[in-house]
Amino acid sequence: MPGTRKLGRTTDQRKAMLRGMVTLLLENGQVVTTVTRAKELRSIADKMITLGKENTLASRRAALAYITKESVVTKVFTEYASLYADRKGGYTQIFKLGARRGDGAETAVIKMVDYVKPEDDKKDKKD
Repeated sequence: MPGTRKLGRTTDQRKAMLRGMVTLLLENGQVVTTVTRAKELRSIADKMITLGKENTLASRRAALAYITKESVVTKVFTEYASLYADRKGGYTQIFKLGARRGDGAETAVIKMVDYVKPEDDKKDKKD
């Protein structure tokens, strides 16, 4: 069940960490983190994309209350909402990378499905 993992932090620290990670994921399109954090992040990111697809004032305010950057909220409501308009869910993918060298924690990359970064697109045109 999503939202039940404590991640070894107090409630306010956990919420702040997840808010920052959701903002980073939606801004860059991918984040490298541990598997358990990625699983928690997936449910929250999917909820933010669903809010973007609704495109109402209430949904924009709810997204602004959780996402820490206004530019990322604008990106959710313009780019992601149009990209996932016909998709009913599952906007993220988790790929396991293996154990982290320092402490042996299982790491993973969480990515937005079918998302191509604009600067990557510019590099492909030059080649």
